[in-house]
Amino acid sequence: MTPNSASGRPSRRSFLASTAVAAAVVSGGAPLLTSCGGSGGSKNEGTTYGKKLKGLLPAYVASRAVTPDIPSKNGSAAGFLTAEPADKLAVSVPKKLGKGGELTVMAPLWGTSPKAGNPYWTAMDEAVGVKVTWQNQDGVTYGAKLGAVLASSSIPDVVVVPGWELNGKIPSGISNKFADLGPYLSGDKVKEYPNLAAIPSPAWQRSVFGGKLRGLPMPTEAAPGIAPFYRADLFERKGYQPPTSTQEFYDLCKEISAPKSKVWACADMSWAAYNFFGVLPAKPNYWKLVDGKLVNRCETDEYLEALEWVRSLFSAGFVHPDAKAEQGDLGNLFASGKIWMYNANISDWYGKTVVQRLDHPKFEMAAMDYFAHDGGRPTLYNAAPADIWCFVNKNADARTIKDILALANYTSAPWGTKEQRLKAYGIEGTHHTLKDGVLTKTAQGNNEVFATYEYIASPAPFRAWPDHPDVVKGVVEWQQRQGAHCTKPLFYGMQIQEPNRYAELQAQFEDLEKDIVRGRKKIGDMQQAVSDWKSRGGDKLRDWYKKLLDETGSSAS
Repeated sequence: MTPNSASGRPSRRSFLASTAVAAAVVSGGAPLLTSCGGSGGSKNEGTTYGKKLKGLLPAYVASRAVTPDIPSKNGSAAGFLTAEPADKLAVSVPKKLGKGGELTVMAPLWGTSPKAGNPYWTAMDEAVGVKVTWQNQDGVTYGAKLGAVLASSSIPDVVVVPGWELNGKIPSGISNKFADLGPYLSGDKVKEYPNLAAIPSPAWQRSVFGGKLRGLPMPTEAAPGIAPFYRADLFERKGYQPPTSTQEFYDLCKEISAPKSKVWACADMSWAAYNFFGVLPAKPNYWKLVDGKLVNRCETDEYLEALEWVRSLFSAGFVHPDAKAEQGDLGNLFASGKIWMYNANISDWYGKTVVQRLDHPKFEMAAMDYFAHDGGRPTLYNAAPADIWCFVNKNADARTIKDILALANYTSAPWGTKEQRLKAYGIEGTHHTLKDGVLTKTAQGNNEVFATYEYIASPAPFRAWPDHPDVVKGVVEWQQRQGAHCTKPLFYGMQIQEPNRYAELQAQFEDLEKDIVRGRKKIGDMQQAVSDWKSRGGDKLRDWYKKLLDETGSSAS
């Protein structure tokens, strides 16, 4: 869960509670093939790399269906500023590939699932040639449901697994319960599905589990997914400039905070702080080499310094009380001007803008550039190239798998195509209207057209909000600037399965981080936790990763 999204993705702790029920997965099912790497333990430990990986990956054939207004640069998304009328859309799927099969799909949904047989789902079924029965689950509690399903003998044809659920024993469950798609997609075989062939290779690399190509990916941008936002309109009114060091940030908080007027400078800035201080990202990229020795994220000085700085914001009273209490929606407080800075997923830029400008046309927010804590060049790390996948039940027959791939080929069509328009906006006149180049969903569209199809498979990252092209430009250019500072971590792009005995080794840190920045615990408590982590298996995990690094080589740049 991001610090400012109380209703967002579940925390690692809440998810790990679900892995107990999934433990049965590991001991059941077919044995896994060796995955070229690891420490000589379980066959499904480690990662797949080198020649074997090359033989698994689909060929890459870039799509020429459309040309973006803002090309991708430094790992950014591509940007599209306008929407073409239906008769000018490109066609990326000239013939229906589905053979009329019926599929069940389990996916997370943040909202109320539409009724079966609605016009949107019917139109998608007819366009693809496959009838889908959706088993949508509450996104907030999806981890628990996922664990239960993987531990059962009743698994849908297709299951969506977000990257934040890849904890505990879930990766073992993926290797045991889901099909190898290599015979249908590896090498030139993918060319039967041109939109899948246009998915970047790093995203496919992250889709290899247990030595097999099992996942259909949703690619991500290389730039950090979390942005430190500020109210650009309020800053301009006061003559403020975005800070360029943590001291400037602190001093600006002093200027902004006015609790008596119900205004606070910021929310919990932990996620931004990790980038201000150059902290390593999440596993498996939470290691760096120092004098030939692997050092974990939790052992670094910058990690403690980031926590101490965020703690100082709380201690000084700059952080809104709801953030300290871990309640409410901090994004709404930001939108209403109760807080002036917060960190959230970069997509919030559009989400907040589109709502606020309905009543406040001059609403402006922006993302400040990351900086090193002392004002120098930041140390940023490339994000994982894919972080959501869908998987196919290992018992699916060839016809079912081909129908699933037909569906995935349709859903991975790029912006500006007939296929993407239907997937994202539904039927024109029923679910959306197009006027003066602006797409607007109708009430029926808002009730029926959800993002679940995005999770089947998606194209290379893009941003397209024709109703607010300034936000598209802002987001993509921000990503390009941050991307210029990004480097690849040691294990970039690798799908690594740690030994199950270390599954919950990191579980303690998330809650402890929250307690420390809120003043409920001290920095010394984290230092003790790190010491305990070492003795409980951290040092052995270090040795395991070092052997893996020696075998695979580094992806760092």
